Amino acid sequence: MRAMFLVLLSAPLLGGCVSTVKTIVTAPVKAVGQVADWSTTSQDEADRNRGREIRKREERLGKLTRERDKAAEKCRDGKEEQCQRAEVLEHEIEAEMAAPY
Repeated sequence: MRAMFLVLLSAPLLGGCVSTVKTIVTAPVKAVGQVADWSTTSQDEADRNRGREIRKREERLGKLTRERDKAAEKCRDGKEEQCQRAEVLEHEIEAEMAAPY
């Protein structure tokens, strides 16, 4: 009778023990999964990064084009150094366009 009483009293304690054991056993699996998530790039992240790079490239091209156009306008007004500047900017634009994404 006494043994049965001790078993009944210890039952709630065993429930918590099972939960703890389950947590300890599954922790390494969860840790490996988290490391895999951190070390790989999802397709969504890759697409987002690619879009960001394309926008940056377009911004650079836009800036170079505006600078080239201003220099070309001043070149037409007879400023020789601006003609050279427009030519240099044209080469930079061509190099940016030829570079892979």
